[in-house]
Amino acid sequence: MEEANSLSAFLDWGFLDWTLVFDNWPLYVEGVWNTINLTALCLVLGWILSIPLAFARANRHPIFNGPIWCFTYFFRGTPLLVQTYLIYYGLGQFDFVRDGLLWPLLKDAWWCALIAFTLNSCAYQTEILRGAIEATPFGEVEAAKACGMSPTKMKRRIILPGALRRALPMYSNEVIFMLHGSVIASTITIIDILGAGRVVNAKYYVAYEGFISAAVLYMILVFVISRVFKRLEQRLHAHLRPREA
Repeated sequence: MEEANSLSAFLDWGFLDWTLVFDNWPLYVEGVWNTINLTALCLVLGWILSIPLAFARANRHPIFNGPIWCFTYFFRGTPLLVQTYLIYYGLGQFDFVRDGLLWPLLKDAWWCALIAFTLNSCAYQTEILRGAIEATPFGEVEAAKACGMSPTKMKRRIILPGALRRALPMYSNEVIFMLHGSVIASTITIIDILGAGRVVNAKYYVAYEGFISAAVLYMILVFVISRVFKRLEQRLHAHLRPREA
């Protein structure tokens, strides 16, 4: 009994009642899972889609370069919130969409969020990777050609790995950006981290506990992401560090 009272006294300090957060921990677990799940899936799918688009942009493909530029400009030039609303609220206005095969997915908020986040991330990753591909040293390309590599093998073994190493710091920013952008999911009925905080605030008529706890969880996730990418950079860029004599 004394231990329970001590814990309650520790959590209930000042004007904040943290027992409300701990009493609703399953809600926060669901929010963390949805946030991580959405962010990871959209980043992986966006990365897969961005590879051919980035090569087409870097090579100035006469047919695909223009449409890909328009795609990246639209999704980089408009807010993610607008894009999510256009997919979740807008597509349902058309009869051919409601009667189509994809309607079981498009009427679900989770899938709409995943589609919007994936397209947005794909646009950013396409431009990140395009810049890294164009920064490939000319000597590496010439050496690959001298070794008799085909264009496909050269892209797979020389250009793409080098571009990914150069783009790694920008990719870490994109991951954090998408993590923060995932809060938009809470505006279309998905319980993410922010959604869990909003539910707690609305349930108990409080103003700070839910939002502050959500902010702390986001900070923890950003810290983990930053450390992971720092380790990756140290490992992949080890050959660039000066060696001891």
